Amino acid sequence: MPDPTPEPRPRQRAHQRPLARWSAYFDDFEGGADPALVSEAADRAATLLVRGARHVDDDAVAERLLHLADTEGIETVAEVWAGSPADSLAGCLWRLYLLRSWVHADPLRVAREYDAGRSRAQVAEVVAGVADPPGPAELRAMVDDVLRGIAGGDFADVLLRAAAFGRVVATGRAILAETSEPDVRRMLGLAEQLEVAAGLELDGRLS
Repeated sequence: MPDPTPEPRPRQRAHQRPLARWSAYFDDFEGGADPALVSEAADRAATLLVRGARHVDDDAVAERLLHLADTEGIETVAEVWAGSPADSLAGCLWRLYLLRSWVHADPLRVAREYDAGRSRAQVAEVVAGVADPPGPAELRAMVDDVLRGIAGGDFADVLLRAAAFGRVVATGRAILAETSEPDVRRMLGLAEQLEVAAGLELDGRLS
């Protein structure tokens, strides 16, 4: 599982499956669709997930959003949102799902990097809200809780928690000799993108 990056792209496959049918918005765009129409549909679906679900006090909605990548596959989520700008709802959702997939795929490495960084990024550690000590299970629980916030919480808070988590991990990567500088920059870049998006959300300008 690759690390989260600012502009992740799925590999082209010989026979791509249709876009996921979890949203009716995509019903008319399967198989050789106009990329502009798919992009428009992706934006509308992201708006539905963030703006529509956040006002529904329904735990089932939160769970469906949380497991979207599990049920549809991270590649399908990438097909829908990976090309979206970082300062858009669709781009934010892609980065959040990618972060969750990475944590679940390699929790031991995540725990090691987070533990290394938390002493030097104490403010970010508090914002991220990871249980102490931050073992693999605690980090999986944290990132799941962040995504549940899409349905029932403040989206700016969701973005800020994810960004804070990324900053702690980036700090840990900088400390650990086993981690390359590009890996540090990628995680830091992801955190910065989420922070910028959170600022737009607080200003009412994220769409």
